[in-house]
Amino acid sequence: MIKVTVDNTEVEVEPGSTVLQACEAAGKEIPRFCYHERLSIAGNCRMCLVEIEKSAKPVASCAMPVVNGQIIKTNTEMVKKAREGVMEFLLINHPLDCPICDQGGECDLQDQAFNYGGGRSRYGLNKRSVKQKYMGPLIKTHMNRCIHCTRCVRFSEEIAGIAEIGTINRGENMEITTFLEKTVESEMSGNVIDLCPVGALTSKPYSYEARPWELNKVETIDVMDAVGSNIRMDSKGWEVKRVLPRINDEINEEWISDKTRYACDGLLNNRIDTPYVKKNGKHHAASWKEAIQFINQNSKNKKEYGGLIGQLVDLETSYAFKELFDKIYNSQLVDFRQKDILFDTTDDFNFKFNTSINKIDDCDFILLIGANPRLEATIVNYRIRKAVNRGCKVFSIGDPGNQNYNYKIIGKNVSILDDLITEKISEFKLLSNAKNPAIIIGESALKSSISKNVISSVKILLKKINKLNGFNILHQSASNVGSLILGLQSSNLKKVYNSDLLFLLNSDEVLIDKKENQFVIYQGTHGGENALLADVILPSASHSEKNGSFVNLEGRVQRTYKASFPPGQAKEDWEIFLSIAKLNNVDLGYSNFDQLRKKMIAEYPLLGDYDKMPKSNCSDLKINDHIRKDFELDINEIDYYQTNIIARSSKTMHDCKNIKKKIKRVEF
Repeated sequence: MIKVTVDNTEVEVEPGSTVLQACEAAGKEIPRFCYHERLSIAGNCRMCLVEIEKSAKPVASCAMPVVNGQIIKTNTEMVKKAREGVMEFLLINHPLDCPICDQGGECDLQDQAFNYGGGRSRYGLNKRSVKQKYMGPLIKTHMNRCIHCTRCVRFSEEIAGIAEIGTINRGENMEITTFLEKTVESEMSGNVIDLCPVGALTSKPYSYEARPWELNKVETIDVMDAVGSNIRMDSKGWEVKRVLPRINDEINEEWISDKTRYACDGLLNNRIDTPYVKKNGKHHAASWKEAIQFINQNSKNKKEYGGLIGQLVDLETSYAFKELFDKIYNSQLVDFRQKDILFDTTDDFNFKFNTSINKIDDCDFILLIGANPRLEATIVNYRIRKAVNRGCKVFSIGDPGNQNYNYKIIGKNVSILDDLITEKISEFKLLSNAKNPAIIIGESALKSSISKNVISSVKILLKKINKLNGFNILHQSASNVGSLILGLQSSNLKKVYNSDLLFLLNSDEVLIDKKENQFVIYQGTHGGENALLADVILPSASHSEKNGSFVNLEGRVQRTYKASFPPGQAKEDWEIFLSIAKLNNVDLGYSNFDQLRKKMIAEYPLLGDYDKMPKSNCSDLKINDHIRKDFELDINEIDYYQTNIIARSSKTMHDCKNIKKKIKRVEF
């Protein structure tokens, strides 16, 4: 450890730390614009100037490494005057846009000008004018405000992995731009808006929608994929206006994907706000009493009752749905699978991401099997790229396309796993020598015809090198892991779809082939194709309009919180289930949400252990006998901006889909 003195306070810091980090360790606030903890050091704004004893002039603390015995001063007259001078230079060309700027109220430049500026300007010449740049449907540019901190440039190169933002010209003519002024193609591009300290890059969909102090802010969880990114939802009245990231170093650090950030306008469009019943082939608006009675009348004398759960359904709702079928319909035919996938449910270990998201950073060998992490779990892909930058080798079975890092395709047939087990290919040596290997199985490799073979082969391979904790399943849907823990993978999926009564709970990702005399109930938030073919439509609250909880792909249970309220006559799902049960004179064992949650946790205690990475014991793990199988693995095509009903209802996501160019992997 290195000892330094900051304003007469001695602190110890790690070797390699900067003066700025030493000052923060001593509890001193150092202003900055270009410096960011997760980006490389640029040292070009000079706002973080401090005084170091025996130095003739102020020093940029972000770029200066600490030296043992340094005496640092952050509040001297020299420092104050230097910061005032820097702020005066930064404001020379900055326009007086604060009253109309979307960054107003949460702007670093405003705050630091107030705290560290001199309160006057001596510049009397014309301000420079910079042409606005086109960056696609998500990012709005006001380049007159740009102070050239280059945070956006470093983010696109170092974090997103696509060097598509850069600088042109020099001196006073320097400008930040995309190359050839094209759409930013990264799935994480919206993060540059959070990084920009001055409002030069703002959110195009959110433009002029609201001021920060008008918004109701709720900390919750994202459900656009299975990662469980920590977010904050800002709403005004009923409308969710924007989504911002929350810092969680174990999951998403402080980044979120563009779909997480911008799909929120889909919560406002195409919503179902009143019950409907189908009579004479047409849907008619009905009261809740009429709709429930219609269900009761048409559900009698049915032989088989089936339920299908969608990918945005929380744990409590899924559990209540299971209880509804058990107690009212005496049926176990409830499933969450809206595609041909099959999981091994003999142990929770078999369907979780056991390496954990944050430990991907430390992996030195990664094998992707039928996975496209860039589109299936953008934050996981960022973590893999981070590992690659530290020297990790990535291999793939199947072609996942451009992942923004180098990898090698070792084959497209699952029989490659047999070659690894029998040590026939050179990659086995790299795997066996790896200290922290991870094998990531995507849903494309979990088709019912090959799922058991792939899972057993991977476990046998990892058991052989004594690294079973490197077994990972990459889920695409937020409700998958929770549904598996609740035992909602039925033994006969075909039987569920062909049931005489089919209850669709927010199931929108598979088009139901309705059978003759089949009675279909749709309970959900948006008017999709399945809602149109249903005999009864029941409007429910979305994930942002109720409290709930989800299990992310690594098995971590996290709570979601109510950010707005349901539209029209829509109700929370558990309330609808109670209404159905009441008409059937059945007691479901709860009368409010808190009772429902307690009942679920009493039956599944692990679901009440919030925000913790579950521990997996793989010492007694059952491994099935290995059977060699040949199967050409084609990775499923993913329409990234249209993966769920909320995204498909989002105008912003449609704009992204229409404008996004097809990304092709370049061969060198």
